[in-house]
Amino acid sequence: MIKSINPYNQETVYESAELESQDIKNAIDAADLQYKLWREVPFSERSILMKDVGQELRKNAREYAQIITEEMGKPITQSLAEIEKCAALCDFYATHASEMLTDKIIETEAHKSYVSYEPIGVVLAIMPWNYPFWQVMRFAVPALMAGNVGILKHASNVMKCAMSIEKIFEKAGFPKGCFTNLPIGSKKVEEIIRNPKVKAVTLTGSEAAGRVVAAVAGNEIKKTVLELGGSNALVVFADCNLEQTVKTCVQARFQNAGQSCIAGKRLLVESSIAEEFTKAFLEGVKSLRHGDPLSEETTIGTMARVDLAEELEKQLQQTLEKGAVVLLGGKRDKAYFEPTVIGNVTPDMSIFKEEIFGPVIGITTFKNEEEAVELSNSSPFGLGVTIFTEDFEKATRLVPKFDEGAVFVNELVKSDQRLPFGGTKNSGYGRELSQDGIQEFVNKKTVYINKYKS
Repeated sequence: MIKSINPYNQETVYESAELESQDIKNAIDAADLQYKLWREVPFSERSILMKDVGQELRKNAREYAQIITEEMGKPITQSLAEIEKCAALCDFYATHASEMLTDKIIETEAHKSYVSYEPIGVVLAIMPWNYPFWQVMRFAVPALMAGNVGILKHASNVMKCAMSIEKIFEKAGFPKGCFTNLPIGSKKVEEIIRNPKVKAVTLTGSEAAGRVVAAVAGNEIKKTVLELGGSNALVVFADCNLEQTVKTCVQARFQNAGQSCIAGKRLLVESSIAEEFTKAFLEGVKSLRHGDPLSEETTIGTMARVDLAEELEKQLQQTLEKGAVVLLGGKRDKAYFEPTVIGNVTPDMSIFKEEIFGPVIGITTFKNEEEAVELSNSSPFGLGVTIFTEDFEKATRLVPKFDEGAVFVNELVKSDQRLPFGGTKNSGYGRELSQDGIQEFVNKKTVYINKYKS
């Protein structure tokens, strides 16, 4: 059995029997048969169905948000925002998918030459628990609009979310087999990737998981998109708007209890304002309210599992042993980890070098622009970075110097359906969202038509 446990009260939320190998094969066969039909459905009909998915999400937003909160501990207000974001994604691709996949005419010596964008078939998605609806939907919505079909291997602690997403597509009228949830553990992923009817894989998860999936898919010569870990820097220059910067930094680090690949995980602060900034930042963090995540008053929830909080505790202890100091927080109670701020952090400490997936952040100071860029780029990850400054000429000049897949100025790094999302280095490859995302899992077919003269 696969079981999800409420991290706030340790009660069982959902149980599901794990599929056997034959059940998995049957599901893939059914998805492949449906693909041959679905790919012929015109965009106009796909759009209607996808808009209905958005309507279903909004209609029962509270129900779906509560499932998220109960399974992984996110405050209900953040879960509701996640559901709304999914609905907006449906509207976006329902409106724009057709134009994003319109044939691209290219002038050559031919009578006519162009590139067409055609679906490829069954795509496997391996998804994490931290945004259990959004991560799935940002794969499924563009994939289905492109004419593909999706099968999902979700994280074991959010199986009720996974089941609910499958039912949402069915309620909206999508034919059975367009989107299929597979309640399985990680050990059965390899056999799915090796199934010849599965044409590609997308994974959002850890660096270690990405390496394993990429190796298996590479051996099968199958396309992969990997959205892996991140250690985003929040680079605070002396000429920033201090009040707004503090507010944004608190949100960037502590929303979803810091359990996000794109969360700000390293605070780099210019030395001349370090004392003033730190004092204001600590006050901002103190204002976070912990409690029942189903309460609208709660702004910081538990971590998703007790073992994750225990791992964070070990990382913190390793950092303190190297000379860092706790400025705020630092204590754990089962799956709840206090919002924690660490001072005197240097680049050789685990809290700086590793991805910290929880409500802990360290402060490191820098003297000038060059040092700030060097500190930010010293991470093995490259998902995103935020620069805080009122000097927009400086910000524009610095953007090309950062290695990341995204640079945000005076705003936390976030995904937006209108913009491509993805990283560099150990943060993975490929892009999700926008036109770039919907074109990841299509055959970009070159067509060259000559016309002989009579």
